Formats: sequence, structure tokens, C-alpha cells
Amino acid sequence: MRIPLSAPDISEAEIESVVRVLRGRQLSLGPALATFEKTVANYLGVPHAVALNSGTSALHLCVRGLEIREADEVILPSFTFIAVANAVRYERATPVFVDIEPRTLNLDANKIEAAITPRTRAIIAVHTFGVPAEMDAIIDIAQRHNLFVIEDACEAIGAEYHGQKVGSIGHAGALAFYPNKQITTGEGGMLITRNPALATRVEALRNHGRIADNPRHRELGYNYRISDINCALGIAQMGRIDEILARRAEVARKYDAQLRGLPELVLPPLELPGIEISWFVYLVRLADRFTEADRDRLVLALGHRGIATGKYFAPIHRQHVYRNFEIRHPLPITEQVSTRTLALPFFNRISDDEIAEVCQTLARSLQEVARS
Repeated sequence: MRIPLSAPDISEAEIESVVRVLRGRQLSLGPALATFEKTVANYLGVPHAVALNSGTSALHLCVRGLEIREADEVILPSFTFIAVANAVRYERATPVFVDIEPRTLNLDANKIEAAITPRTRAIIAVHTFGVPAEMDAIIDIAQRHNLFVIEDACEAIGAEYHGQKVGSIGHAGALAFYPNKQITTGEGGMLITRNPALATRVEALRNHGRIADNPRHRELGYNYRISDINCALGIAQMGRIDEILARRAEVARKYDAQLRGLPELVLPPLELPGIEISWFVYLVRLADRFTEADRDRLVLALGHRGIATGKYFAPIHRQHVYRNFEIRHPLPITEQVSTRTLALPFFNRISDDEIAEVCQTLARSLQEVARS
């Protein structure tokens, strides 16, 4: 594609940071790991951050570290990346899907309590596309029902909910640093918590259940380590995170300005009360009169013109691997939204000319699809 859906922003500072590690003596479990963890913890205002090899690993260790087990239930949205539900299933617990609300596309707090049963142990609040979930309501429900709150902030580093960085609000949070994220380590993730016992346990779990340099392994663990090479890249990216997030917000505003007049589209909100969005993607929705087939034709039309787009998200409950799962609660908003979403090219170094080309091509393609 001439204009990709996403692209990492790597500067000379990142390259130099990685080269320093390569010229050193430790490529794993070394000083860059500790520095990266401390840098992210300080940025989020939390005492503990444990770096891992992926956001999926972070979600899994949130679940395992909080001792959520077989026969337990965890409430989460279906309109999100499949890793969230998979992390629950890794521990043989049961994902219970609850619908989203239509403006932010986050878990609808008003529908959570109807899904709580005596087996419910946790709520996973996903900050979808970098927009914080309604954490006050979610925390209130969790406290009244004695539930854990896990924050999936994999798409939302730097986002704020009433002055608090997301990932730092619940019992544990997960970040991800895949190349399409706001900052990247190539592959990588991080578990965030204020609980020192949980942090210590997760540090062991990521390294086969081994505590620090002790040769004994106290429990079944995993190889979820992240190399110092990846951490070095993350350290340099964190040094530019304010600049990166500001640039992504600027790109979102440029899209909004050029697409605002198209009646065929529902645009994402640029601002929400008490919320600081961390822009992961720029996602538009087709108006109600369009179908999933129309959206798919639009994807092909833009693709033929060299413009990549993304269909975020196919709901988890519609995935083949979840075909036998019981859907206990209706998911009308999830079903409606997921068939008409379209992510546009969105990355730090996208040019104004590329944004203009995407918008103009999208407008023409919408007219073509509407006539067909």
C-alpha cells in the first residue's frame, strides 16, 4: 500500500539506544529492563511496572496473578481484540461478554451488574482505541461486589481519566508496545500495579516462576521475558512520548476537519468531559443505512487506490474459536457497530498530503458504494 494503515516512528535516538545495548554485556534481564520499567512506572504514577514480551502476556499475568481460576467468571466486552478473552481462557475461567455504549465504544457500565453472578471475580475494562472507559462507575460496581478490576490499556498509554493515567486505576493494568501502538518496543508489554506482592509474583512468573537470581522455581511460570534490546527501544520512545501523543492528536484533528461534513460517516469524538484521549487509531463508522457488505466494498475500493484500512473489531463472540460459547446477554451495539467500522491510515509521520488524499478518496468511494 502506498499509504499504510500504521507505521512505527523510529528516530536516531532509538537506534542509538538499541546499539548501546548491543555493544554491552547483557541482552536480557539487564539494566535496560529496570530502566524501562522505572520510566513507565514514573510516567503513570505507579510504584510497580513489570515489562513482558507482549500485551497478551501482561493480560494473562493480570488474570493469573490475581488468582482467577477455573469456574470463575470475568466480565469484558466482545468489541475488542481477542487477546483479552484469550487471557481469561488461559486460566480456564469463563469470559462473560457485556455490550458497549455507542459513543466511546467502551464497556457499558449500566449493563455490568446484570451480568454479575456468584462466580464473577473480575471486570476487564478495555480503554478501546485509547479512549478511557467509565472507570468511576466500574470501580464502584467492583467495590460493591468485591471484584477485581483489570485495565486493558494496551491501546491507551498516556490516556487520562479525571487526571489519572489509565492502567493505574484498577488492581492491575496491561500495556502493549506492538509496532502499531503509540510507542513501540517491536514486541512487548507491561503489567502495571500498585500491589507489591502482585508485582513480585509477576516478576517470577515471567521467568519460569524464578525469583530474581534464586535457582529455585516456586511455581509454574512462563518465558514471558522481554530483551534489553526491546527495552532500550522503549526507553528512547518514552523520552518522546509527549511529542508522539501530541502529534497523533493533531492528526486526529486534521481528519476531523476534513471529514466533518460527510453525512455518510460518524466520526469519533475529539473531546470528552474529564477525558484525555490517547489516539491509537482514527476510526470512522458508516451511517446506519450502510451494511457490512458496503463497508467491505469500501475497504476494497480504497485498497485498489493504494490506501490501507482496517476493520476493527470483529467481535470476539463471532470468532470461530468462540463459536461454542454461551452468549448470556444481548450485544446489539457491538453487533451494529462492528459491521460498519473503518480505521483510516494513522501514524505519527503521515503527511498532510496523505491525509488529504485519504479523505478525498474516502469521500469519492463512499459515493460509489452508495450508488451501487
